[in-house]
Amino acid sequence: MSKVQISVYQKEKPGSPFCGDRYFYEETESGFICALADGLGTGEFAEESAEIVIDIIKKNPDATPNEIMITCNKQLHGKRGVVLGILKLDFITNIYTVSTIGNIGIVFIHNKKKQHHIPTGGYLAGTKKKFKVEHGQLKDDMHFIMYSDGVSDADLNPCIMHEDVREIISAYDEATKLRERRDDTTLLAIRYKK
Repeated sequence: MSKVQISVYQKEKPGSPFCGDRYFYEETESGFICALADGLGTGEFAEESAEIVIDIIKKNPDATPNEIMITCNKQLHGKRGVVLGILKLDFITNIYTVSTIGNIGIVFIHNKKKQHHIPTGGYLAGTKKKFKVEHGQLKDDMHFIMYSDGVSDADLNPCIMHEDVREIISAYDEATKLRERRDDTTLLAIRYKK
């Protein structure tokens, strides 16, 4: 039986046939991985770079977030840069691991208390970097919110205390449907339940 519920909101920048945001998630018996990549700028090259990163993660789901960051960074040499967030849940050790670079937001919520992950500054584009990795105790009924820079904290904050991940996405969609989007927008609401 699935331990993770996930709901997703994604819209491309108005007027663009390309979406530079890409995401991937997968649950196995022992854990869960979720990644969100945002190619810098907009258009075809932003989309291409985000796809390169997500393809690497799909082929290496058992790698650590740090290993994934290093591999993706090497592959993006000479390409458009990418900001990236990776979340891994280990059902055996009850540990979550997070690593982000750039303006991919991640919020942890448990017992109505929220905490923001602080990312590594910059972006992936082939230059040497050290990546910050955060570990924490995975608790029953814990929520994780991941989002690209098309999502503003002002729009997101009133929506994220819902229990049901579908309600989080629905509330966000309702709150922003009349707003003009200036960027590709992706929001992933994740709930872990033992």
